[in-house]
Amino acid sequence: MKEKVKLLAKLFFTMMKIGLFTFGGGYAMLALLENEFVSKKGWIEKDEFADMVAIAESTPGPIAINASTYIGYKVAGFFGSLCATIAVCIPSFIIIYIISIFFDAFLSLTYVAYAFKGIQVCVVYMILSAGIKMLKNLKKKPLDIILLVVTVVVMVAFSVFAVNFSAVFYILIGGAVGLFVYFIGVIRSKNREKKQ
Repeated sequence: MKEKVKLLAKLFFTMMKIGLFTFGGGYAMLALLENEFVSKKGWIEKDEFADMVAIAESTPGPIAINASTYIGYKVAGFFGSLCATIAVCIPSFIIIYIISIFFDAFLSLTYVAYAFKGIQVCVVYMILSAGIKMLKNLKKKPLDIILLVVTVVVMVAFSVFAVNFSAVFYILIGGAVGLFVYFIGVIRSKNREKKQ
């Protein structure tokens, strides 16, 4: 029981730290989550982290909260997921609440405007860093490479030609293609078994 409480406390304070120092939303948080829970603590394997990102992205709600809930559940069950979810939300809630009270005065400060410009650069780096790490861990199967290349080409083309296409559709189409290929493989293996 004592070990479980220590684990929950460690999880809580780690998630609080990540929630406090992450600017730029859930995608920026992914790099911190991977560094903390895969590299430093070793509580989650790299492959499982990549699967968790896919699940967190495709389920309703913010990716950061979904990922935190998953990690908390993996580490300490139901109470771990509850603890991690609350801990990652508390810093943002408090900061946004304080800012909302003094919003107009806060935005008029020159130092705040410059700080936000600096933070924007860091956010781009953190999102890019998380993407590159996930790309390195991607299994180099033909289907994965084809889906990645097609998605990147379509995203760039749609951006250049100002076509409005939601990121949700990329996920749904990728999932549908994956299921289609899986079922084709199942049918082929059943046909081979019948021939033998």
